[in-house]
Amino acid sequence: MMRIVVDASSVLLRSAGVKNYVWHWVNAMRGIAGRDAIRAFPFLGDLGALNHQGSPYPALPTLARLALVYGANVPGPWLDLLHRGCEVFHASNQTRIAPRRMKLTATIHDLTCFLMPELHTRGNVGADRDFARGILARADRLIAVSENTRRDAIEVLKLDPGRVETIYSGVPDSFFVAKPAARSRPYVLFVGTIEPRKNLGALLDAWKQVKARERFDLIIAGPAGWSSERTLQRIRAESVYRGYVPEAEMPGLTAGATAFVYPSLYEGFGFPVAQAMAAGVPVVTSNTSCLPEVAAEAALYADPRSATEIAAQLDRVLESESLRTRMAAAGRERARAYRWDNCARASLRFFERVAG
Repeated sequence: MMRIVVDASSVLLRSAGVKNYVWHWVNAMRGIAGRDAIRAFPFLGDLGALNHQGSPYPALPTLARLALVYGANVPGPWLDLLHRGCEVFHASNQTRIAPRRMKLTATIHDLTCFLMPELHTRGNVGADRDFARGILARADRLIAVSENTRRDAIEVLKLDPGRVETIYSGVPDSFFVAKPAARSRPYVLFVGTIEPRKNLGALLDAWKQVKARERFDLIIAGPAGWSSERTLQRIRAESVYRGYVPEAEMPGLTAGATAFVYPSLYEGFGFPVAQAMAAGVPVVTSNTSCLPEVAAEAALYADPRSATEIAAQLDRVLESESLRTRMAAAGRERARAYRWDNCARASLRFFERVAG
């Protein structure tokens, strides 16, 4: 039996997109191949409930596991010793030292730290550059979460195209069957961490220009990230700010929206957009990075740096019920390609090729 080790240490940390990916991905692969075939480092059995704000384990077990991650990054054959009998180690950006005896793989989520370093903290930029040098450059094969991310990785990191395979991420089944959460007033929804890359200043500028805004609330849901203080002040004054919304509430909140807006400057896959499509919500998003690839004909697009364009596309959606109906149907159809089972099966085939 093939045995794969996935560095799932992000499950123990405060994290958004990467944690979402790892949690669903590992569980989906285990659902097909079994827990013994898909091991989660640092010795994570049940991954618990998905909580982007913290660890599913109590404090002491969490600290013990994080200490193990830190120890594995001390020079030496520690990962090989900890995982004897395993064929492949799938690294995360918490991994600093590659194993010597197992095949090495990793997932490339996005290239923003290279393409738009001004949108990240200095620490994040440094960590991603270290990860690229120490892991991505040495890996036997790599997964990219979209074709756009694959192309960017090949161009920016000068990777061998034959080593990088696109495997799209997934959407939880709960979004496909979500019932709208009850609310007295219709709303337009944004979901994401409050940080510069999400471009919320432009969204708030656009909302002032939306002709239909008197009939709708703008709801912004997501935790505060870095460099968010000034943007948060505007969000609280100019929208309905929900802060972090627990994962169990997200499908209903999403399904209840009249439209979903996501003017991000760059995405590797764009989980919120795929989830909105699965819930049958019309999407207005950016015409950049992977977003046109992921949503295709199911969304309306705008230059994310143009508040006027964002506002115009929102008005198109909000003023036309027939357009919303067509977009909702197209979005649901498009989102079917992004089931986690599809991702898991493609990933297991990927690992089989790596393991030989």
